[in-house]
Parts: sequence; C-alpha cells; structure tokens
Amino acid sequence: MRLGLPFLLALPFLLGPAAGDWGDLETLSPDPSPSSFPSYDFSPGFSSGSGSSSVSQSFSNFTGSKDDRGTCQCSITLPDTTFPVERVERLEYTAHILSEKFKIELSKVKEYVHLISVYEKKLVNLTVRVEIMEKDTIQYSELDFELIKIEVKEMQKLIIRLKESFVGSSEIVDQLEVEIRNLTLVVEKLETLDKNNVLSIRREIVALKNRLKECEASKSEMVPATPPPPAPGSCSHGGVVNVSRPAVVQLNWQGFSYKYGAWGRDYSPQHPGTGLYWVAPLNTNGRYLEYYRLYNTLDDLLLYKHAQQYQIVYGQGSGTAVYNNNMYVNWYNTRNIAKVSLSTNKVAVTETLPNAAYNNRFSYANVAWQDIDFAVDENGLWVIYSTEANTGNMVISKLNDTSLVVLNTWYTKQYKPSVSNTFMVCGVLYATRTLSTRTEEIFYYYDTNTGKEGRLEITMHKMQENVHSINYHPFDHKLYVYNDGYLLNYDVIFKREPQQDV
Repeated sequence: MRLGLPFLLALPFLLGPAAGDWGDLETLSPDPSPSSFPSYDFSPGFSSGSGSSSVSQSFSNFTGSKDDRGTCQCSITLPDTTFPVERVERLEYTAHILSEKFKIELSKVKEYVHLISVYEKKLVNLTVRVEIMEKDTIQYSELDFELIKIEVKEMQKLIIRLKESFVGSSEIVDQLEVEIRNLTLVVEKLETLDKNNVLSIRREIVALKNRLKECEASKSEMVPATPPPPAPGSCSHGGVVNVSRPAVVQLNWQGFSYKYGAWGRDYSPQHPGTGLYWVAPLNTNGRYLEYYRLYNTLDDLLLYKHAQQYQIVYGQGSGTAVYNNNMYVNWYNTRNIAKVSLSTNKVAVTETLPNAAYNNRFSYANVAWQDIDFAVDENGLWVIYSTEANTGNMVISKLNDTSLVVLNTWYTKQYKPSVSNTFMVCGVLYATRTLSTRTEEIFYYYDTNTGKEGRLEITMHKMQENVHSINYHPFDHKLYVYNDGYLLNYDVIFKREPQQDV
C-alpha cells in the first residue's frame, strides 16, 4: 500500500567535470529538453573514485526539468516500504486506546483489592463469631442468625463479581469463596439447632449448673441451699440480693444501628402468665420512638415470625413500659405522659406529670432523653423522674394506670444523672451505675413502703457498654434489659425472709 507521502528532492546536476562524481548520472545528455524529461531508475548508493556505483535499492517514477541556469531539478515519489507513516500513526492511536483501557482495568483491580481487604476483615469477624457459636453451648442459639446470613450473602455477591471480572491468578478469590460457602453451611446448621428449641435446653442447663453450685456451696459451708423463688407476683421475700448472668435473647429486629430502646413483657394482674412480648427500639438519633413490635410468644420473637408492627408519632426516650395491655410513654418534647392501647394503637389518655423535668434536663448517665422513666412491679404502675425543686434527685410517683393521675410521691436523695438506670420490685426502687464496659452494679435502693434508702453491691454483667432500659416482670421474676440494641434478660434472686423493721 502506498502512503502517498511525496518528497521533493532537489538534485543539482552540474554538467562538467564534477558530473563524474554521480556515477551513472553522467550518461545523461547535457542538453535535455525542458518540456519532457524521461524516467530513470537511480540508485541511492554513490560511487567512489573508480566511478562505479553500488546499487541497494532503485528509485522509480522519476521526473524532472532543467532551469535557465542549467540546473536539473527532479521530483521523486518514494515507495511505502521506505517509511510507513500511516501505519505508525495507526499504531500510535491503537497504543493510546490500549493504554486507556489498561488504566480503567487497573482502577478496577485496585477497587477490587480494596473490597477484598474489607470483606476479608468481615470474614474474619464472622469466623470468630461462628467459632464462638460452635464452641459455646450456652450462647450460640441466641445470636442473630438473620443478620449474619445477610452479611455472608453480601460477600457471596462480591465474590461473584470478582470472578466475572478478575484477570490473572484467582487463587485468593477461590479461597475466599470456599471459606464463605463453609461459613454459610455452619450458620445454617446452627440456625437449625436453634429452631429445634435449643433455647429451652440452654435454660435447663443453666438451671442445673446453678443447682449444682448451690449444692456444692451448701456442702462446703454446711448451710441449706438457696430456697426456691417466691410465688409469681408475690412479695413474700426480703428484697433483691442478686441477679443471674444475662441471657442474650436476640438483637432487636431493626439491627445493630438501633442501640437505643426498651423491651419487656406485658404484665396483667388478671392474667399474669400470658403477657405478650414487646420491643420498642428508638430511631438512630436515640430520641424518637416511632415503631414497636408485639410477639405472642418468646419463640416468635426469637424466630422473627408472627410479629405485629405498629407506628406511633409521639414517643420520646427509652423509658417505655407496658402494663395491662397498655403502653406508657413520655410524650415527645413535653413533660406529658401518654397511655397507648395495644389493642387499637391509639392514645387513650394523656396527662401532665407535675413539675417533671424533661428534654434531657435530668436524664440517666450515658442515656439521653430518659428524663421520664416508667416502671411496673407487683403493685402496679410507677414513674421515676426529677424536678428542679428536688435539685435533680430522683422522684418516685405511683400512678393510677387508668387515668395517669399521681397517687403518691416519694423524694430521694440520689442524684438521677449519676444513675445509669432503675427498676421497681415490690415498691422498692433499685438503681444501677456503670462500673466498666461489661459490668453494672445495683448500688442503691429506696423503699417506698418504709421510706428507707441505702446502698447495695449487686453485680450485673452485660454484653455491651450502655444499658438503655430495665423493665421488671413480676410473674417470671425477670429483668428485661435493652443493652445497646441487644435484648437481655436476668433472673432475679431474692432474700429468703422478708426484711424486718428496725
């Protein structure tokens, strides 16, 4: 193919003695016609003094003329094999396109390398969690299988994307795919075990271990073992002396981001053993209560099934409690309290809580927007709050659960913002404080029956750092604790004999 690149070569042909320097050119006639100049084949090689030329390649299509001064001028069109300019230009263009494509693919590789690094960390985290679930026969049935499965599915999608677009050695990708597949099988196996009622077996194991410890302590100390708990709903005991280690029931249905909220079990004096379970996580701002769910049984809550979800637009803070099929909340941005019927999800009664501080004036330590905290015990409905007149110290009021009218009020000497949370048992207020990221302490009590207050040292272990609410259930003698999004419960242990007045 001819590139069509002309080169004008002006060759001065000087006639005379110097013409011998051009070898074969001296055979030209000294007087050529200006109008027509024949075509010749020329060699680019030149002769030495002998006058002979060495031919390496011939020129063709030579035309020329002679000017007035006797100088010959010629024009030569070189063949395309001499210098393929168009091919070079095409090569440069192709190289540029390949360079751009390479940059794009390189950026993809960098992105995938970053994603692999991120998901490798997630995989390590999940592997550790699953190993704990496999090894610990007490705890694994209570973890949130659904959220783990979602994370595994996300990694599976990434692996598929990587395999489709990854160029080169895929050994790391293949290894990750195998590990994720194995992790999925393990989680499914553990989930199957959980559905087979492992939770009830775990409780039986815990009960047997506690009984064994009590027997060993009784044998070594020569004292009787701890007596059975009082009858459900009964106050025939001497107060709270201890709590069990926490049982992790579930992560709230909204997920890890919903760290604030409350949960518990409805208590009705008429039907004490048939109360439904409720979970009320706050929005991620830790203030607004918008959605809550009801479950007829604990198994439904564990398996995320048969849930009834409702929306309200006026709840504030984690101080929620449920009593006799009604939910009690602090009305948003006010000192008002509200009673919401769980049957209709409508507000039945609202009432102003006299002189109560609100909107974070005297909330609990590490827990915002809980200036007003409801509580339920064997005696009915209570509310714990503070007032300016009581200089931020806790105030306890007994409420009429139907009208929300205050029936009686007690003023304590314990500063509310120094307390992490509270609950009521048989008319006695118990307050907690934070000792560490994994330990709380029930350190204070106020008995509304006698007006006495004092100090306690009862350790409460926890899963996460902050306790956002504690609700006591009189029938099953349990504390329902919302711990940074996790739903925990504790068995309450009572003193054998009622306390005697001094």
